[in-house]
Amino acid sequence: MTLIKIHNVETGEIIEREMTDDEIAQREKDEQEAKEKKQAETAKAAKKAEAEAKLTALGLDVEDLRALGL
Repeated sequence: MTLIKIHNVETGEIIEREMTDDEIAQREKDEQEAKEKKQAETAKAAKKAEAEAKLTALGLDVEDLRALGL
């Protein structure tokens, strides 16, 4: 049983009830999308760090690339 708490800020009423199947499915979808987004951001950061390490190995830095227009 998964509960959801709904707070009506106008009336101050708080309703606590079991989530519907659609709400549970949407929550699971949202969690999966958030996980995928986090993984993509982590992969992007890793690729950036790898590229910067390669530049450093060549004796270059990001400013050198900017100066070259890259």
